[in-house]
Amino acid sequence: MTIAAGLALTAAVTLGLVIMYLLQADSARRTVQSQVRTYATQIQQSAAADGTFPSPLPASALDPAAEAQVLTADGRVLAATRTLAALPAVYGLPPGAASPVRLGAADGVVPGEVTVYGEHVTVGGRPVSVVTLTPTSLLSQVNETFARLLIIGLPTLLLLACATVWLVAGRALRPVERIRRAVTDITDLSAADLSQRVPELGTDDEIGHLAQTMNAMLARLEDSASRQRRFTADASHELRSPLTAIRTGLEVGLAHPDRAPWPDIATRAVRQTTRLEALISDLLTLARTDAGKAAARRGRVELAPLLAELTETTAPAGVAVSVEVPPGLAVTGDGADLSRLFRNLLDNAVRHAHTTVRVTASPNAAGRTATGLVRITVADDGPGIPAEDRDRVFDRFVRLDASREQVSGSTGLGLAIVREIATTHRGTVSIGAAAEGGALVTVTLHAAGQAIS
Repeated sequence: MTIAAGLALTAAVTLGLVIMYLLQADSARRTVQSQVRTYATQIQQSAAADGTFPSPLPASALDPAAEAQVLTADGRVLAATRTLAALPAVYGLPPGAASPVRLGAADGVVPGEVTVYGEHVTVGGRPVSVVTLTPTSLLSQVNETFARLLIIGLPTLLLLACATVWLVAGRALRPVERIRRAVTDITDLSAADLSQRVPELGTDDEIGHLAQTMNAMLARLEDSASRQRRFTADASHELRSPLTAIRTGLEVGLAHPDRAPWPDIATRAVRQTTRLEALISDLLTLARTDAGKAAARRGRVELAPLLAELTETTAPAGVAVSVEVPPGLAVTGDGADLSRLFRNLLDNAVRHAHTTVRVTASPNAAGRTATGLVRITVADDGPGIPAEDRDRVFDRFVRLDASREQVSGSTGLGLAIVREIATTHRGTVSIGAAAEGGALVTVTLHAAGQAIS
């Protein structure tokens, strides 16, 4: 940053000095030229009525270093200032010429750098030429001033500017260094210390926004690590329970092989392995959704045949399941994932229903299924879900029934899978109270033909 600022400042200052020099040099040149023209007019006004000039010619009222000669038509000196009185013409002004010409008599007398002005006039009826000249000391002063600025002032200015930029940039970036050190310290610590945060300056600028973003990211990481630890502990417990049951049954049977009820032991082992298979399948589904691989194959999914097939394979004896879906109503999504979503909802509903489960589907209020949303509800007449638990039941391994005894056969992942699948389809799922007195689960999905962003 300092190098870039130094280079930019060098170019800007150099350009400014060049422009200033050109303006000053032009102004000095114009001033000198105006002075010698004014001096020529002064010489003309000093002539007598008969055309004679004072000897020596009067000095310039504006420039004490100015010199002058009055020449006749044939180039002879008619009058001159004190310094040039004994010399022939140092500059000649040929007839019709506008600029004087330097002559040999000027060598050694007139400096090489002078401003000269010549004019043909008629004084007392006689044509003469008035030549005025002055050394370009003013232009030399401008050049010297510019040289001093360029050689001395520019490097000094650049050093001061670079030092200022270095200090200001370092001070401005100091909070960034503190943030970097804080993040480094956090990443060097164990996951249990993710509750630490980077310091916030409380300023509404880029660095303040950076600190807020870093803290928000750390909060998400802390939440993710906490959920990961909780998920690992819950998964370990859920996997260990059926394995422990299988091992206990086998150990009891092996302890008394001649009296053990092996058919019962095998039946219980099969039941526990079925639970293990269901749990592992749910875990694989959640892992797939967490990796963003769910709903990769999207297409048109007809709801009526999908829900009818699930109803036929889900409804147990004693629970009536009714389906009300308009013909042709379809959503956009992955058929296998949506089948899993609605199967989990039906399984959950029939598990808690007393006698009735009602499934309905309808388009949005305007009825434009091609561009709107589709609303699917699953209601039962069971005990329902308390309002304070309606969001918590979507967390993983959460069961409101019978703690962890697995009496209901639930793994505690069904509704979590429902929410993950709905989210990957850019849909929503919520729980309310059904008219039948039980739970009312509402799922909204994009209608077939609508782009899912």
